Amino acid sequence: MARGIICALVGASLWGFSGSCTQFLFAHYEIDALFITAVRMLGSGILFLAVLAMTHRSEIHAMLHDRKTRRELVIFGAIGLFLAQITYIIVIGFTNAGTATVLQALNIVIVMFATCIIMKRAPKLLELAGFALAMVATVLIATKGDLSTLAIPPLGLIWGIINAASVAFYIMYPKKLFDRWPSLPVVGLGMLIGGISSWLLWGVSAILHHVTSGAIPALATFPSLTLPGYVVLAAIVLVGTFAAFGLYLYGVSIVGGVKGSLLGAIEPVSATVVSALWLGTMFTWADWIGLILMVATIFLVTLQNNSRA
Repeated sequence: MARGIICALVGASLWGFSGSCTQFLFAHYEIDALFITAVRMLGSGILFLAVLAMTHRSEIHAMLHDRKTRRELVIFGAIGLFLAQITYIIVIGFTNAGTATVLQALNIVIVMFATCIIMKRAPKLLELAGFALAMVATVLIATKGDLSTLAIPPLGLIWGIINAASVAFYIMYPKKLFDRWPSLPVVGLGMLIGGISSWLLWGVSAILHHVTSGAIPALATFPSLTLPGYVVLAAIVLVGTFAAFGLYLYGVSIVGGVKGSLLGAIEPVSATVVSALWLGTMFTWADWIGLILMVATIFLVTLQNNSRA
């Protein structure tokens, strides 16, 4: 159990670390969100495939030969995972890693209301309390405590809500996949499919950019990175995605989904602290209170789900 708790905590913390790495790239290089997403997803997808070939070969063979599973994997990877990844990176570009990760935590409220609609029931007391805290947290983060003005770019807030909805979709959609197959092959194949899709999309967008700018269509141009940029980009793939997903899923397989959700609350804390200490991002008292309230939201909603179970 201790091993599971540590792995889940470290995995969720590494997700937050990857957000700070993305913020570093935006601050120092001309790089777009789609390129980072493509590298992140395809790179980690290939690593997952290598591991799965050694540990889950029979499951991979069966999954790829099942038509229904293939269709669900494509939707999960090319839509669910891809949208969750790229919208998160877009929000970081407009704000910072800490703010983006805290706004992303709104997904638990969206999941809560979607579950209530599906199950045709009213929200419970703890869920309503969590919703209220999440709304207060969002207002504090968006206004920095001054209700007369919006302190973050409007597009940052809009994309943050879109990101939360995307994460809610990728959490809820693969439930039937997880019921039939182990979580690691599902996530690994979904990441690979999403990576291939994002590379195709990036290539098409690069060619269209060349065409509209009057240049001769050519292969997609890579951003100009120095050694630190390549190191940070590799860290996003190896540490912030591959290791993060692997450790977190392994930890959850030991401690269970409820405790895993609670431990996952460390992600916005990690992103905020790393962004402040490493990148020097300035956070106001409103940001820190908003962070605390959003973490409290995760606890309340998760505890309500646990008590209902």
